[in-house]
Amino acid sequence: MFVVEDKGSAIALMCAALLFLGTWPALLTLLERRGRLPQHTYLDYSITNLLAAVLIALTLGQLGDSKQNMPNFFTQLNQDNWPSVLFAMAGGLVLSIGNLSTQYAWAYVGLSVTEVICASMVVVIGTTLNYFLDNRINRADILFTGVACFLVAVILGTAVHSSNAADNEEKLSESTNGYNLGKNGGMEPNKQGMHDALEVDIENGACAEEATRAEAGTAEYLIELEGRRSVKVFGSSTLKGLGLVFFAGVCLSLFSPALNLATNDQWHTLKGGVPHLVVYTAFFYFSMSCFVIGVGLNILFLYRPMAGVPKSSFRAYLGDWEGRQWALLAGLLCGLGNGFQFMGGQAAGYAAADAVEVCFAESMSSPYSLYACSHPAQ
Repeated sequence: MFVVEDKGSAIALMCAALLFLGTWPALLTLLERRGRLPQHTYLDYSITNLLAAVLIALTLGQLGDSKQNMPNFFTQLNQDNWPSVLFAMAGGLVLSIGNLSTQYAWAYVGLSVTEVICASMVVVIGTTLNYFLDNRINRADILFTGVACFLVAVILGTAVHSSNAADNEEKLSESTNGYNLGKNGGMEPNKQGMHDALEVDIENGACAEEATRAEAGTAEYLIELEGRRSVKVFGSSTLKGLGLVFFAGVCLSLFSPALNLATNDQWHTLKGGVPHLVVYTAFFYFSMSCFVIGVGLNILFLYRPMAGVPKSSFRAYLGDWEGRQWALLAGLLCGLGNGFQFMGGQAAGYAAADAVEVCFAESMSSPYSLYACSHPAQ
């Protein structure tokens, strides 16, 4: 079994994790803005997310000889360690629900604001819990100074979303270039106006894609984006989007402490002589729970969708190959990122790993989100 024994290796793993964890949210956001149904995307994501855990368990979890206190992956599957297994599965449950919530929150609030608020809540709640579970091995003055900064980020992120929503509403209310006010107070395109403008531009030598692409940030751009995307957000309440974000933030704050309890057994739930779950075994059970919850809920959402998303079917999902490679890549990146984060956390402490990963993953997501917003149809 591969064991991370020094902080240098832990830092290397966390550097790889921050790249992966900062990339996958932008891929799912880009697919939603292209119009792919979130149910289809999350089903693809769930498959490779589990695949990453299996690969890590069968490779790094099986390296070397099995030891009494650090058994290999297959050895540990037969041991009486169900209390720790349940903690790991509980962590997978809240992570799956949190990630599923953020997929819809990105549409309502935007990737940058969602990541800032959720990531900051993970630091404020999750890092605080892990600090006490880790027996306070990290310096409190440094750690909680960072926690206080993230608490401020939660407040500022909420204010930014409210400001953005008010700004977009003002732009839409003043738009007169081929768009009309919808029946329920939202905005919808004036089909004839758009058709006439499109014909004129094509006659002047512009292709159809260029003819319909408005300047980023304008009311016309917002309405064209609304027409393409799978989750329609015009006319929605600001509180609805923020509610999704805060719910996701609470869920995502709990998965790392749950895995901490699964691997370190701070509450002494295991029988005497039973070794603690190694991180690879815990991550496998964690990811299995993620997979079951994610697949189960999204198959349900195919037939009973939420957030105004169109109905679909399992047959339609199997035939939807548009953007599937990006959804599969997102699941693989998230799975590898989580696995590397937990391996680094086992060596350096979960509280420190949470704070470092959240900080860098948040900063990585921001430039990707700007690209997704400015290139929605590419």
